[in-house]
Amino acid sequence: MTHFNSKEPIIEKHLQKVVRFVDGDGLILEDKMSKNQFEVRFLGIDAPEMKICDKIKKDEKELNLPASFLIELGYLSYNFLRSQVNLGDNCKLIQEKDKLEDKYGRQLGYLVLNDGRVLNEIMIKEGYAKPYTEVSCEMLPLYQEWNLEAKSGSKGLYSLVNKF
Repeated sequence: MTHFNSKEPIIEKHLQKVVRFVDGDGLILEDKMSKNQFEVRFLGIDAPEMKICDKIKKDEKELNLPASFLIELGYLSYNFLRSQVNLGDNCKLIQEKDKLEDKYGRQLGYLVLNDGRVLNEIMIKEGYAKPYTEVSCEMLPLYQEWNLEAKSGSKGLYSLVNKF
């Protein structure tokens, strides 16, 4: 990871394979050794939802944007993610030891592609996700900085809205 210099203990899970996309900030991986599949939520980032749920209702009120439009943004984020990685691609999952899972049992982590790019970073820098501040992580300060750069450059979703 180019920008990931954790001061906290980390866990690296090598030989992971992308098997399904969930949304703009999550996917399903398969451990190539055990063949176990599990859902990963990208640590430190948040993309718009793709369906009606409690979170989108909350976002709709806070952002003063209709849920239907937020869902469209969610699909734009999802499609951008799919353009960055392919099904079957191998990757590495890096996790902060004290933040292994979210409250829904999904694995939390940074997804490193074979070429060394980090999906979490790409999604933030290109304006298709924003920093997720409800769970702190090592990369949050950089994600906040990169998010401001994406916003000021009208990148990704910021070409359509000022906030999401």
